[in-house]
Amino acid sequence: MTRTLSDTDRTRHRRLREQGSFDRDDLDAILAAGFLCHVGVIVDGTVMVVPTVYGSDGTTLYFHGSVASRSLTSSPNSTVCVTITHIDGLVLSRSVFEHGVNYRSAMIFGTPRLVEDPDETLAGLRCLTEQSAPGQWEYARRPNRKELAATALLALSLDEASVKIRTGPPDDGDGPDAALGLWAGVLPLQTTWGALQPDPALPADIAAPAHIASRSGAPSA
Repeated sequence: MTRTLSDTDRTRHRRLREQGSFDRDDLDAILAAGFLCHVGVIVDGTVMVVPTVYGSDGTTLYFHGSVASRSLTSSPNSTVCVTITHIDGLVLSRSVFEHGVNYRSAMIFGTPRLVEDPDETLAGLRCLTEQSAPGQWEYARRPNRKELAATALLALSLDEASVKIRTGPPDDGDGPDAALGLWAGVLPLQTTWGALQPDPALPADIAAPAHIASRSGAPSA
């Protein structure tokens, strides 16, 4: 059975409706494919868009930062828009007007809450860590009380979200511009991890753990 996203005034697709999706699985796939989001919030009458890492447990989006961050300390009382975007390629048409981008994007709306429960705080930080580096939560030292006190963790429900996806070739292959004799198509974009760069202070006999080395192709411990 297909799970659907909510259809609200903020999530309704008004432009390029053919690229819109109300399939909840599409939202989950977009969230799972990344770990960086942009949080849009109004602080003292000024719009701020802040990049930060996130983690999703399927029902809640967690994001965090310093307790000194004005955008984060204000957002528990404000509606925010969290955006995640993945670029898959440039769509190069025969005319500049028809150029575009193949992409997957999600916008999540709501009022986040400040996580104060110690157990949920650790679970949320684990979610953040595992989103970007699976296996790192069990490998690295976990935050102590002082570090937790300096961290603001916010939780945002995934109940209200908008998804758009574009795939495929240019749209002008059957139009008048097809007769121009110009090349058209898609220039794919792929993101890959590079070679590991050990900390200069790291002793030479400490190898990268398997969960990190396997993503870069480097030898592991």
